Amino acid sequence: MRMRVDAAADAVYLDLIPAEIESSEEVSPGIILDYDASGNLVGIEILDASRKAGAGNIFQSVNVDMQAA
Repeated sequence: MRMRVDAAADAVYLDLIPAEIESSEEVSPGIILDYDASGNLVGIEILDASRKAGAGNIFQSVNVDMQAA
């Protein structure tokens, strides 16, 4: 699993398994699930991540390489 953070876009993406995305579903405002051709969950995108994280800054509280999501 890999987590990608884009502070400028205020977004976090969790790559769960290495697979091509076939479809996506927004399950809640700003929460998008990505699926492969077999319907397996391959990734999760969180938009407006700092707001959804509540108090504190999610980008300062996680130790990850900053890269485009």
